Amino acid sequence: MKRLFYFIAIVLVANPSFADIYKYTDSNGVTTYTNIKPDGKQKPELVISGPKEMTPPAAAPERKSTAKTPTPNNFPKVDNHVQTQRDAKRREILMTELDQEKQALENAKMLYEEQKNIPEVYRAANGKTFRNVAKYEEKLQIIEAEIQAHQRNIDLLNKELTH
Repeated sequence: MKRLFYFIAIVLVANPSFADIYKYTDSNGVTTYTNIKPDGKQKPELVISGPKEMTPPAAAPERKSTAKTPTPNNFPKVDNHVQTQRDAKRREILMTELDQEKQALENAKMLYEEQKNIPEVYRAANGKTFRNVAKYEEKLQIIEAEIQAHQRNIDLLNKELTH
């Protein structure tokens, strides 16, 4: 459908001598586009009307200003003292979260160091012990992902606190 629209648009722009384009759906549900007005059985919809005479293209519309719209008079306002208190409370919450993330990062790093030295093993039916390298690597990858997540959270909290 989009391709047909683009095709029609290109044809119309490229060739100024075009006619009306009609769209109708027949009794079988088939949609047809044509420049010939269908007979009375179908109810045609005029999609594109051809120009009766050549007119120059319209000037480009003016761009809207990017300036902010003024705040309505009935918009609730907060005085500076209340806003300062809210900002201080927000900063306090962010600092608490930052401290918790730093502690969680340190715990994850310690866990990684501990688990790095503990191989994953399993005992076979005959009593022999084997290393499970895949399980060991998976365990370390999970801890590494946790470390990265905590580091990312710390970076984002620091960024938020500097703004």
